[in-house]
Amino acid sequence: MDSRVKGRRGRSHLGGVPTTLAADDPAGQLRFPLVVDRPAPVRREILPGVVHIAGWLDAHEQRNLVADFRDWAAPPAGLRHPRVPAGHLMTVQSVCLGWHWYPYAYSRTADDTDGTPVKPMPPDLIELSRRAVADTNGPAAADRFAPDAAIVNLYSPDARLGLHQDGDEPVEHPVVTISVGDTCVFRMAGVDRRVGPFTDVLLESGDLLVFGGPNRLIFHGVPKVLPASGPRDLGLPPGRLSITVRQTGLS
Repeated sequence: MDSRVKGRRGRSHLGGVPTTLAADDPAGQLRFPLVVDRPAPVRREILPGVVHIAGWLDAHEQRNLVADFRDWAAPPAGLRHPRVPAGHLMTVQSVCLGWHWYPYAYSRTADDTDGTPVKPMPPDLIELSRRAVADTNGPAAADRFAPDAAIVNLYSPDARLGLHQDGDEPVEHPVVTISVGDTCVFRMAGVDRRVGPFTDVLLESGDLLVFGGPNRLIFHGVPKVLPASGPRDLGLPPGRLSITVRQTGLS
């Protein structure tokens, strides 16, 4: 079987740029202590099929995810700046699990960097993402969700992600996004447009956003990260960590 699965929009003939994860800087960037006794998580449907739960992860779970990310980011098939087909590098740094996403296709190997096999999906992350779907869409939806890929993005304070659709996977399965670190502005347009009017949501450290249903193909992006807005002592470099889990339908 060919492990490479072409996307709808082609690939750049240039590769991505491997990067090294910087040390955390709690004194200079993550200024607020993690709150252990947080209010109970609040579920809110932003748009049909788009559910936000503030404070979904507690302090311990956030630290564990950051520690895991440090392992995922290490080579081989480690952290890199992806390159889009037009040729420019994305400002986010990214590492993939389960399937390697190289704009705009999936592969079992890190084809845009060192060509080594992608790291497997961790069982703990699979269970966490199924819990996310259960908490937002109910147990029946979680039973149908079989996540097999994660795109893990590190946003430096000046990183951005333009409006785009997650359209390389079956649309009947939701997309799970977990935020850790600095707060970001998460922007949504429409399923058939990437221009305004927009719906903006502030995603803080520990927040969950799941989108599916009629808005599974909504255009979305991150126009801004709010520097020094997250908790300290996470072990994270300055910026925001986004863990996006999906079901590719590939085998």
